[in-house]
Amino acid sequence: MTRLSSAVRGVAAALAALLAVTTASATARAHTDPEAPADFVALRTVDPTILQEMRYYTPHNFVGEPVDGYRQPVCILTRPAAEALHEAQATLLRQGYTLKVYDCYRPQRAVNHFVRWAEDLNDEATKAEFYPNVDKTRLFADGYIAEKSGHSRGSTMDLTIVKLPATPTRPYVPGEPLVPCYAPQEQRFPDNSVDMATGFDCFDTLAHTLDARVQGQQRANRLLLKGALEDLGFVNLAEEWWHYTFEPEPYPDTYFDFPVSVESLTGGH
Repeated sequence: MTRLSSAVRGVAAALAALLAVTTASATARAHTDPEAPADFVALRTVDPTILQEMRYYTPHNFVGEPVDGYRQPVCILTRPAAEALHEAQATLLRQGYTLKVYDCYRPQRAVNHFVRWAEDLNDEATKAEFYPNVDKTRLFADGYIAEKSGHSRGSTMDLTIVKLPATPTRPYVPGEPLVPCYAPQEQRFPDNSVDMATGFDCFDTLAHTLDARVQGQQRANRLLLKGALEDLGFVNLAEEWWHYTFEPEPYPDTYFDFPVSVESLTGGH
């Protein structure tokens, strides 16, 4: 009986030690990641009506795989940017439209992933859709890829507008045939966005917001988005119709690297 009790105690002690090591390891991993400052919020807590289609959480992006740092498909922004976006949404809802975000805060580790991809000249798996007319050796020189991104400061977002009632965009099927991002809307990968003349993340001069070749309803759609946002302090990046930064930025010189997840936010909200 004594030997059995000793054996049981020994097993229990071993299990307790293993649990302690496992818990400590998990805690250490949790504390490895930085957290967001208190004034970063999940957009859905400020405006749950804005659609979210977080492309870098999925394989449907120019890298061709989920991007480092995107642990959940959530839009995170500084509170001032989120609240201004809420105001723009209220204006668009009255006109029968809704905003849809493709990307918001972007951790530095994701930007680093973009850089590694751009430096791998042998990986052109997504060229047919995202940069058909651009040689991959030109991505840095032409400004499509950079080692720092305004998104990492927390007040920049990529977005579009969707006509209501919105129909969901079907999921991307890895391996499906790719179509140039500037093809006519009915030929491009389906997106419930209004027609902006190109898809999101199109590495082409046709994506320049005021490109003179974009006319008619496509130009009107771009100007609708531009007007709704610029009236509230957002500034457009001229080379990308989808890219806007809220100014003044709370963190104009800080590039954050906390993961995209609600756990990164204060209180996990």
